[in-house]
Amino acid sequence: MLAPVYFDHNATTPLDARVLEAMLPFLCEGCGNASSRHDYGRLARAAVDAARQQVAAAVGAHATEVIFTSGGSEANNLFIKGAAACCDQGLLAFSSIEHPCVREPARELQRQGWRLHEIAVDAAGRIDAADYAATLKRQPRLISVMLANNETGVMQDVAALAAQAQTVSGAAWFHSDAVQAFGKVAVDFRTLNAAGVHALTLSAHKLGGPQGAGALIVDKRVELRPLIAGGGQERGLRSGTENVAAIVGFGHACTLVAERIAEMARLEKLRHALEAGLNHLGATIFGAAADMTRLPNTVYFALPDIDGETLVGKLDRAGFAVASGAACSSANPAPSHVLQSMGVDPALARGAVRVSLGLGNTARQVDDFIAVLGDTLYQLRRLTALTG
Repeated sequence: MLAPVYFDHNATTPLDARVLEAMLPFLCEGCGNASSRHDYGRLARAAVDAARQQVAAAVGAHATEVIFTSGGSEANNLFIKGAAACCDQGLLAFSSIEHPCVREPARELQRQGWRLHEIAVDAAGRIDAADYAATLKRQPRLISVMLANNETGVMQDVAALAAQAQTVSGAAWFHSDAVQAFGKVAVDFRTLNAAGVHALTLSAHKLGGPQGAGALIVDKRVELRPLIAGGGQERGLRSGTENVAAIVGFGHACTLVAERIAEMARLEKLRHALEAGLNHLGATIFGAAADMTRLPNTVYFALPDIDGETLVGKLDRAGFAVASGAACSSANPAPSHVLQSMGVDPALARGAVRVSLGLGNTARQVDDFIAVLGDTLYQLRRLTALTG
């Protein structure tokens, strides 16, 4: 029996032991509310302020541009809904492969009178240049294009897209969900901001930090209406007592980002080895045509006539934790909207399985995975032949 192997790091990463150590004082004796004026409160406030500086430094932002949230979903909602509430209704454009926490608030705005357009992607999952150019001519007020897709790992040239938007539609606020990219590739808000990106979403638990902490990095020229009214924390944009321990963990995880990125070259080699094994088994690898612009740790594949959910279950029982698409939408049995947008046949899309590698994974684990997958495929196809 093989030792259990975790291959689902795009869903969440293990908490780094050094991050936990930084958090522990604020889970135990450091119990102060960061808004309180006694010593305990001042200690908590100083910790939050230090973490804000750490997050800002990791992405080349200023500390005043960092708004802490409960995670990526809240940060995306804060931008989409918050910016929309402060401007006249018009067109909201977002890529057709966005995470549900961009798509769903956009649809809420549509019910309130906004017009929506889902920007098309090509068969490799990259923004379709012609459709994007046509979209900009319609003068959108808000644009959201993710930096890296959570399922395929395909990255977009967000800086170029934002610069194009500023040239054609200078009044648009441009947002990018960088949750999957941050911690795997270098992300610099100052460079992106100079190109025309006004807001960026981050999440702690994708880079060895705790669940329950995220941030919206936002250009202070962007006016936002808060989602949560109350005591006025986070410059009045996110009321509520700060989750000090999680914020501290987020900040400390950000100090380790360069170390994580340095490991990505090794993970990319593992990805290539994994894909070679998958190709030998006859798999289709989604987004492979965008090889030079994919996250180094992510492989999204399907095998002919094999159901993805069934395969994930079989692999789980064999000791390999993988995903059938995005963890946040695993309850939805429909084919991935990302693959549908890429024009993948629905029958093949239903077989989609995602492997996302992390710092603890090894070449031996990849070899074992390919061997177990081969055996599993033989069993499933034999069963199909017997019952067919």
